[in-house]
Amino acid sequence: MKYSNVYKECAVGTIQLGVDTFGDVTLGPDGALQSQAQTIRDLIAQAELADRVGLDSFGVGEHHRDDFAVSSPETVLAAIAARTERIIVASAVTVLSSDDPVRVFQRFATVDAISGGRAEAVLGRGSFTESFPLFGYRLEDYETLFAEKLELFTRLIEEKPVSWSGRTRAALDEQNVYPRTETGLRTWVAVGGSPESVIRTAEHGLPMILAIIGGDPLRFEPFARLFRDAEAKFGGGRQPLAVHSPGHVAATDDQAKDELWPHYQRMHARIGRERGWGPLSRENFEAEAGPGGALHVGSPETVAAKILRTHRVLGNDRFQLKYANGTMPHEQLMSSLELYGREVAPIVRDTLAAG
Repeated sequence: MKYSNVYKECAVGTIQLGVDTFGDVTLGPDGALQSQAQTIRDLIAQAELADRVGLDSFGVGEHHRDDFAVSSPETVLAAIAARTERIIVASAVTVLSSDDPVRVFQRFATVDAISGGRAEAVLGRGSFTESFPLFGYRLEDYETLFAEKLELFTRLIEEKPVSWSGRTRAALDEQNVYPRTETGLRTWVAVGGSPESVIRTAEHGLPMILAIIGGDPLRFEPFARLFRDAEAKFGGGRQPLAVHSPGHVAATDDQAKDELWPHYQRMHARIGRERGWGPLSRENFEAEAGPGGALHVGSPETVAAKILRTHRVLGNDRFQLKYANGTMPHEQLMSSLELYGREVAPIVRDTLAAG
């Protein structure tokens, strides 16, 4: 495949450090919710800061609901690409099931041109289903939609004439798709812990992102091992493995938890009402923020230690901190990014370099 050599920067014993956001609508200085438009403008400023402080990647998620501002990640990524110099610009994720793979490829190829080869597509099912009725898809076709569209996308990123047929879109017969990229479109698959999804990702020869949003990250070690075993079985070569987890960085552990807690609690309660979750207690939150929890929240030293703990067991090549969690104000998000880039990242990199 055309993109097969673009991952050599993920050398053994190193790790890329990036961030993700879903464009959560935030509180303004007056304590009221900001507009979605202002949230998007602030998000672009956050990406500029991430680039300045030396982070490796910036991911923007796709949603179609009022608590998240971004429904078109590629549009936002194009703006970010034009205002940054070195950072990778990626989705987090693109909901491929309810989109057209050809159009997704074309949009990302365009962002790749704007960014000078820094674009990455991160494909997934998404954790919300609003896009299905919005774009006329049936939830009964959930599995088929993703499986077929992922198969087609793997053909598209070869950037050769494509022939394909399936149930979910019109067939293609030796169809060329433009624009072409200069060095290939980097493409990942995000999974939530389904063994079938892990195996399918390896079968397609694509890198994988594990979304770890609850519980001890080390419990995902069997999925990391399954991915490597499946790669060996299918003979596609080693592709990078990444981890995505939520968190927040502040000067001290207590400050970080106190800043994150009210926003995280409200976000959990809102989504929980839709999904039948019970209320989140401060005790539950503290457990998730502890050494064995998924929340990477605390001082730079604490967050770095959690990243290293996961890396030593899962062997992940990249860690993506979901730094935006609920209505946390822009200023706190900027502070968290500053500390993550200037203090957390050097601790992690220096520790790994020292062996």
